[in-house]
Amino acid sequence: MESRITAGRVPPHNNDAEKAVLGAVMLDTEALEIVLDYLRADDFYRAAHQKIFEIIMQLDGNHDPLDIITVTDMLKREQALDACGGTSYISELTSSVPSSANVGYYAQIVQSASVKRRLIRASSKIMEQSYSDIEDHKEILADAEKLIFDILEGNQVKGGYRTSIDVINETINMIEKLYQAGGDYTGVPSGFPELDKMTSGFQPSDFIVIGARPSVGKTAFALSIVNYMALKKIPVGFFTLEMAGRSVMQRLLSMESRIDLQKIRSGLLKHSHFHSLTEAAARLYEAPLFIDDTPNIKLLDLRAQARRMKKNEQVQAIFIDYIGLVEPEVRGNVPRHEQVAIVSRSLKALARELDIPVICLSQVGRQSEGKEPNLADLRESGSIEQDADVVLFIHRDRGEGDQEQEDTKRLLETDVILAKQRNGPVGHFKLGFNKRYTRFESLTRGDY
Repeated sequence: MESRITAGRVPPHNNDAEKAVLGAVMLDTEALEIVLDYLRADDFYRAAHQKIFEIIMQLDGNHDPLDIITVTDMLKREQALDACGGTSYISELTSSVPSSANVGYYAQIVQSASVKRRLIRASSKIMEQSYSDIEDHKEILADAEKLIFDILEGNQVKGGYRTSIDVINETINMIEKLYQAGGDYTGVPSGFPELDKMTSGFQPSDFIVIGARPSVGKTAFALSIVNYMALKKIPVGFFTLEMAGRSVMQRLLSMESRIDLQKIRSGLLKHSHFHSLTEAAARLYEAPLFIDDTPNIKLLDLRAQARRMKKNEQVQAIFIDYIGLVEPEVRGNVPRHEQVAIVSRSLKALARELDIPVICLSQVGRQSEGKEPNLADLRESGSIEQDADVVLFIHRDRGEGDQEQEDTKRLLETDVILAKQRNGPVGHFKLGFNKRYTRFESLTRGDY
């Protein structure tokens, strides 16, 4: 659909700048390195210029000589020379620029016009969807946000190479920070040394799955990590699809104040409890924690909110409780396992898009009851196992659960199984579960 604003108008472009870029590269092959910081073939407006740039890239990739003669010869071999204006036009490109000295400036002019064209195309698509009676407004908003976000991301100028001096200074600074923090983690720390030693923290762009049978402690485990991150001033987002935000906060207050969760929920508190509760609330009040408690949130809405959290709050990790309650935008009678597969793939893509770890809770199938769970037990879809970079299982024998009811003061040993790690080791370790405060604690330190 062409709007009244764009009808009959030529899209933004600068033909002279495009010719200058191509001519400069054929005059001086070193100019290509500068150009590649700004442009790809589809940034050129004219199809002929796109093809010429593709040929230039092909010659460079093959380590062949790059000049007017080799470009003309390659175009001729691909029977594209006439479509690109013939030999005379290729010669004209090199004569249109006196030298390659200003190639970076020319490339930025071409890039600016390319971004404007992409904005026009995005706007046209948004208008077309908005006029449609079929599209849902939430889908349109999510698509619009994604279109603009993609343009912003694609417009980032790449950094060039750096000297060893720059890299070693950065590395030493990082080592000093890690030393001061008392850890050697390259990702976002979980607060559990046993886990962080195996993973080096939750890594950017990783899709991490935490699986367990009901009532074993998936949410408690996730919230224990969230609580640690937030109190360490690491911005973190938490999507809770099962509990209201106030229920999540009750758990966090219980963890932090060490007041029995049941007493907080029932209001059966002693006067002495309020000092601890107030101090815990003050610490959490200052914590960079962002909670979305929309029940049965749509996948598109979740992705849109996650992008806003990253853009506005600079969150370094996002937790989702849990994957089975995220509803994909699908039409028709789509099998449940395919719906979960759509959600799983989308959350993996979201982690890569935002370049932060996305940690998602998942139910484990009934077939794992009474035994240690494995990857095949992930419920409803095998794609979760395939998409996940890291899979953790929480396992506790039901026999111990009976003892737990008799003595809620002791730490209940719980197995944490690192069943999959795409870029690291797998293995087991134990944590202690404190039922009174619904928090997990390190058995080696007694606390995080």
